[in-house]
This record gives sequence, structure tokens and C-alpha cells, in this order.
Amino acid sequence: MTYRVCFVCTGNICRSPMAEIVFRARLAEAGLDGLVEVDSAGTVGWHEGDGADPRTAAVLTENGYATGHTARQFQPSWFSRLDLVVALDGGHLRALRRLAPTEQDAQKVRLLRSYDPAAGDDLDVPDPYYGGAEGFEECLEMVESASAGLLAAVREDVEGQAA
Repeated sequence: MTYRVCFVCTGNICRSPMAEIVFRARLAEAGLDGLVEVDSAGTVGWHEGDGADPRTAAVLTENGYATGHTARQFQPSWFSRLDLVVALDGGHLRALRRLAPTEQDAQKVRLLRSYDPAAGDDLDVPDPYYGGAEGFEECLEMVESASAGLLAAVREDVEGQAA
């Protein structure tokens, strides 16, 4: 049975595709890529059909990640097929929980940085869109830092499904 994760930010061109691509790489390194399906979406459809922001693609490429992405808007009907919905900030968390058709679906939504013990109480990944390259680099650092904890949690869930 495939475990499904979707990362969500606002427009699906900066933070969520970055998280999707980084986490997909971590899954491959851990040998879980065949068991876990990863994608991303935005809470709004402003950029549907667009590629990732060029600054997102640049920072990913500079750090050895594959690129390639097409933005799309999150649909409430997706909750039924997803095991985990990972929000990039508190606004996304609240929006996704409001969209959830059931309380069980709302419980699938988690903040990415909640998987990073070093994050403390600051669980938002700031939106780098209106800033310079340094914001995208900071975003990547936060995503990478949270990915280890997220990988451990997903591994536990996948092993639990197999038992």
C-alpha cells in the first residue's frame, strides 16, 4: 500500500515544491521512494500550470536537487487519498483544516517544522517570494532540517501499515 504525502503552501511555486523535491530525495536515500508518493499543491490557484519560481529552481539546482514542477491548487477531495498533508505555515494549516471534509481528514494536516526539534515555537517557513535569493536559501535550510524528523515519522507510519 502506497503512503501519500502532499506539501502545501500558498501558490505552489516556492516553499511546497521545494519541500516536495527535498523530501523525495530523502525518501530515495532511505530506500522508501517505492513506498511513498510525494506531491505538492497551493491553497490558491494563482499559479496553476506554472513551473517553480526560478529562484526556487536555482537554489535546488545549486544544492544538488533535481527540479521540474507544475503548480496546482489543493482540492478537498484529495484528503481521502492522502495519508499526510504538510503545511508550510500556520495560515496554510488553518486553511487546510477548514477545507477538510471530516475531523479525521483535518488531523492529517501537520506543519513541516513541527518535525524539526530545533525549530522551537517558530514553526512557520517564511514565504521567500517577495525577497531575494537569501530567503530561498533560508527556506531550503528549514526544509532540509525538518526532513529528517518527517522521514522518521513517515517511516514509522509506513512500517505500521505493513504490519
